[in-house]
Amino acid sequence: MNEEVKHVERVIGFDAHPDSFTAAILRGPTPAAAVVEKVFNKLPMAQLPSWAQKHTTAQDMIVLEASGNSFQVVRTLAAAGRQAKVLESCQMGKLKEAHANNDKISAVRIGKAYLAGTAKEVWVPDPKTQEWRDWFYAYSKATKRTTQMQTRLRSYLSDNGVRLKAGTRLTQAGEVEPQIRQAREWTSRQWQVIEIFLAELSHAHQQRQHWHSLIAQEVLAKPELLSIVRLCGVREIIAFALGAFVGDIKRFANPKKLVKYVGLNPAFDDSGESEWSGGIGGHGHNLLRSLLIEGAQAILRSSKSPLARWGKKLLATKGSVNLAVAAIARKLTVAIWYLMMGQWTALEEIDARLLGKVTKMIGSVGQQGLQSLGKTRKTYRKEIYQRLKTGREYVLDPNKKLVPQPAANQA
Repeated sequence: MNEEVKHVERVIGFDAHPDSFTAAILRGPTPAAAVVEKVFNKLPMAQLPSWAQKHTTAQDMIVLEASGNSFQVVRTLAAAGRQAKVLESCQMGKLKEAHANNDKISAVRIGKAYLAGTAKEVWVPDPKTQEWRDWFYAYSKATKRTTQMQTRLRSYLSDNGVRLKAGTRLTQAGEVEPQIRQAREWTSRQWQVIEIFLAELSHAHQQRQHWHSLIAQEVLAKPELLSIVRLCGVREIIAFALGAFVGDIKRFANPKKLVKYVGLNPAFDDSGESEWSGGIGGHGHNLLRSLLIEGAQAILRSSKSPLARWGKKLLATKGSVNLAVAAIARKLTVAIWYLMMGQWTALEEIDARLLGKVTKMIGSVGQQGLQSLGKTRKTYRKEIYQRLKTGREYVLDPNKKLVPQPAANQA
């Protein structure tokens, strides 16, 4: 059993909903011995602070299943001087009663799952990290919507026998609209459909540019994020996602923990007489893994990076692009762990590759973003160069077996 559980006299299982909550107070060291002292059923969520002050103590452990508002519940309880933890929803779902279920049963089940000591705890992000996550989700949704509208517009044009010139940017309304008008004669109703597609596409693209600009500004302003950009294959989107979803790097004791969290450790099953080895899909953080795989693919296309040469050598030996890309992504994740832990070496000069990255990132900020910051491209570029030189860097030797070392040169 978890040592922390042994020292808790009362565990409170908490079933949270947007407008109400149910709580079951359990006393006992194990699920079998636990006695349900009292159940509070479907109380208004607005009463949470006063309820916590009246019916719980600072020594109680309140546990709840991960859901839409679970992080906010934990923060509300923390403000009231109460300790709370979020448990993984996937595991809680497996424990659900097959024959009956309601809020009371759920609250008791959540409390007993914690007492069993097998429930996985979900890290609760701090407000700043949560804000970054919200930004990234908004950017992802706008990106997805932009792609969807481009596909729908191209499909509609294709259905009407229209194929635009290669390289035509659908997001540039002033460029694409005249081409569509001249492609054929449209009825008034057909043109109304096209105008709607163009308007929705323009709106989605503007939203995407807005969030991309904010993300680029944040990465350029935060030394802990800007340092990650030095790694080959990493730009502002990947760096920002790492800050948003990894959060406090100290919760990962070593690089292997971060690799496992991302899901870049291969799955295997060596039970009984059979043996099976699988790929990297189906576990870990899907979003981060996808982004790091994209970064690894960019590295493999590079001809100068040491990690690219190592990956190409592995590709020649194994003959599998997917295997080589996954191996590069794991190496990259290890380097990210060291960088975020503050283990770095000084950067003497900015090479052409890093110069190109900075230029593109400032371009993502956009003219409107630069105006809001009160900067010009030239002054902003000089400022970023200085931050890079005084920031942190991790020099990756792909042929060296990397093991955790005491942090040095803390930024």
